[in-house]
Parts: sequence; structure tokens; C-alpha cells
Amino acid sequence: MSSPHELVNPDALPSAIGFSHAVVASPGRLVAIAGQVAQGPDGEIVGSSIEEQFDVAAANVVRALEGAGARPDHVISLLIFTTDVEAYRARSRAIGDAYRRHFGRHFPAMALLGASALFDQKAKVELVATAVVPDGNEGASRKTEGTEG
Repeated sequence: MSSPHELVNPDALPSAIGFSHAVVASPGRLVAIAGQVAQGPDGEIVGSSIEEQFDVAAANVVRALEGAGARPDHVISLLIFTTDVEAYRARSRAIGDAYRRHFGRHFPAMALLGASALFDQKAKVELVATAVVPDGNEGASRKTEGTEG
């Protein structure tokens, strides 16, 4: 999957493996995805390991993108929050496999941030994405529903 955006990795910076140092977004419609954890449709956390939770959270990001008429390759930035950075590092290969299942080989600007806790106490990882749907993709369908407060 090639990106409609320009992924920038200057030679003056260390090699970017699994992320891009910068992304120049194509003109388009901005889509902000709220923090997604490993919640199933019933609101309960799915999975006990960090890689299982990452997999479900990534699937939820993709569902939210699709609901907004966006695709995974439209993501320009991904923030990954975890309550256990060491476990994330230790399971990075399995987490990378889960990432590629949902995002392919599209690696936007990313950051991994340690957090002492997430809103759902059972959550070990939370993903926050920003996407830009490039101009010319306005025909993409969007599912809009009422909001809950």
C-alpha cells in the first residue's frame, strides 16, 4: 500500500524503521481519531497480552477511519500510549505483525509514549491517529451517527 502523502526520512537523521520522521500531507480533509483501546462492541477490553490488545485497538482505529471515509494509508500520525513500555519492547515483533495486518507497510510519523494509566484500567495500549483524506477522495462513504456525551 503506497501512501498518498509524502513520507520524509532525511539522510541527516537516523534510519526510520517502522515509522517516518515526517509526513507532508496531501491537500484534503483532516480526520482525527479518538484514542482507541482494545474494546469490543460491548465496551469490554478484549485480550490480556499487550500484542492482543494492540491488535484489537488497531482494528478499532481502522473501523473509525472507515466510518469517516478514510483508509489506513491516509494516516499521517499515530500516537501509541502504553502502560508498559518494557512489555511493548519485548513483544515488538508480535506488535509489528499486528500493525501490518491493519496498516500494511504504511509507516506514518509515530511516537510511543509511556503512561502511568489509561482511562480504562484494563487497557494496556491506546492508539490515537490523525489522517488526511486527499482531495479527490470526497466520494468515499462516511457513516455518521449521533454522539453520546
